[in-house]
Amino acid sequence: MAAMLNKNEILSRYAQRQVTPEEEEAFSNWLQTLDQAQLESLMDEFGTIVAALPDLADKADQHLLQSIHEEIAMKEADDEQQIPRIPFWRTWRAAAAAAILLSLAAAVYLYTGRNSSRQLAGTRQSPAMQIAPGKSGAILTLADGSQMVLDSLSNGPLTTQNGAAVSMDNGRLVYNADETTTPEIVYNTMSTPRGRQFELTLPDGTHVWLNAASSIRYPTSFAGKERKVEIDGEAFFEVTRNAQQPFIVNARNKAEIEVLGTGFNVSAYANDKSLNTTLLNGSIRVNGIIIKPGQQAQVTDAVRVVDNADTDMVTAWQKGIFNFEGASLKEVMNQIERWYDIEVVYEKNVPAVMFGGEMTRNMSLDGVLIALEKSGIHYRLEGRKLIVLPQ
Repeated sequence: MAAMLNKNEILSRYAQRQVTPEEEEAFSNWLQTLDQAQLESLMDEFGTIVAALPDLADKADQHLLQSIHEEIAMKEADDEQQIPRIPFWRTWRAAAAAAILLSLAAAVYLYTGRNSSRQLAGTRQSPAMQIAPGKSGAILTLADGSQMVLDSLSNGPLTTQNGAAVSMDNGRLVYNADETTTPEIVYNTMSTPRGRQFELTLPDGTHVWLNAASSIRYPTSFAGKERKVEIDGEAFFEVTRNAQQPFIVNARNKAEIEVLGTGFNVSAYANDKSLNTTLLNGSIRVNGIIIKPGQQAQVTDAVRVVDNADTDMVTAWQKGIFNFEGASLKEVMNQIERWYDIEVVYEKNVPAVMFGGEMTRNMSLDGVLIALEKSGIHYRLEGRKLIVLPQ
């Protein structure tokens, strides 16, 4: 392969759709000789090369992208039985590689305007390429109603709330209560807009991860017989054990979760069909019903307990991954909408499809949309509005 075309030539010829069938076959065969690390290294190399190619044709496409994606998918599926669902990418590694090459493909696009005039590569990106993934950030509302934007604050003290010292520690908001006093109980609220998530350490040492488009209201010190917080949206809790002071989570006034000390995830978005609490370890009660590790309580008008819940899927967001295993298109789009701060609408009915697989959350919207198109889902993007078309 190297003797036939160097990397610059293969990139340029693929982008201009000038590669011959023989060259394409040779390229595919060569990819099959590479291991996962080599494939990902190739993405990095192509990303560097593109900066030196300012004159690619205006009809650059995703041909090269597809070739490498297919090789990655084949390698990772060799020992797997294919599932009867629409797969995104098999693993986050493949998704990361796809994102790198996708960035390359978008960078070499040249747009033909209404007057058919060319534009230099890199001067204009596809609209989806300009929509970045979510990141760390939140808004803290203090007891007096004043607000602090936490997105880029440095380590160190921020304020004091009725005896509790509030500080930033490596991207996490931390409360340290003065246990020698019994101050008046006041409440703070942390909220994450769409496209943001954040970490919080409560006054008792409980650790909370807050997903996008979520909020948590909590006292600045825990006094009395219980430790009670309120959430809307999604959060993962690692609760500090205190048998004398149970930890209570009120989720949108639909579920009350009682905890002694445990790790669990609560998903309480208003547009989801149920409010789900998934237990990883320990023991909790949801509306009075005891939940064991590996179970999920689904709250609608009543509580339904599901055994053997997919805890990896439930907590994937906390690890920077989209896990769409067994998810409907509506469920997939709900996550995309919150993480990329976009609006998703359906031109007609919601297509009845199920998905499988994982992909990284650390890519621009372009990466997700390419995966959707490869899965047979068609769309139109108008600004930050994603319109899903009928199949």
